[in-house]
Amino acid sequence: MRLTVKSEYAIRALAELAARSHGGTLVTAEELAGAQDIPRRFLLGILAELRKAGLVISHRGVDGGYTLSQLPEQVTLADIIRAVEGPLARIGDERPGEITYVGAATVLADVWVAVRASLRAVLEEVTLADLVAGRLPPSVGRLTDDPAAWQRR
Repeated sequence: MRLTVKSEYAIRALAELAARSHGGTLVTAEELAGAQDIPRRFLLGILAELRKAGLVISHRGVDGGYTLSQLPEQVTLADIIRAVEGPLARIGDERPGEITYVGAATVLADVWVAVRASLRAVLEEVTLADLVAGRLPPSVGRLTDDPAAWQRR
């Protein structure tokens, strides 16, 4: 999986929004961009996509800004990535489970489904609330406990 800058910015912006928008407080794009060092114009496009996906609510005007449409505990990293990028895993233009192979490569279709399941096991588990609290769910934290997970290959 290659996480794009767009996805990373979307996750960082929503984590910042979750940390700042207690009780429905509106946060401006400028505040989010400044806090996370994200180019404002790029962030505005990302916020539009997140609004269209139903993850944020925008309010116009002098006192306008953005707020989450759901509680931070209900928004997963997978939700955010899907909102700005589409499916978590693709092989070319197809999704795992929609591809078939023949001969020696037959089982490769199962590998791609397993890869997607692994991505889901992490990205559907971690929420904005976890990021704001500075902690990971135990199942995800255990993965980072393995020194090999930190090694570049």
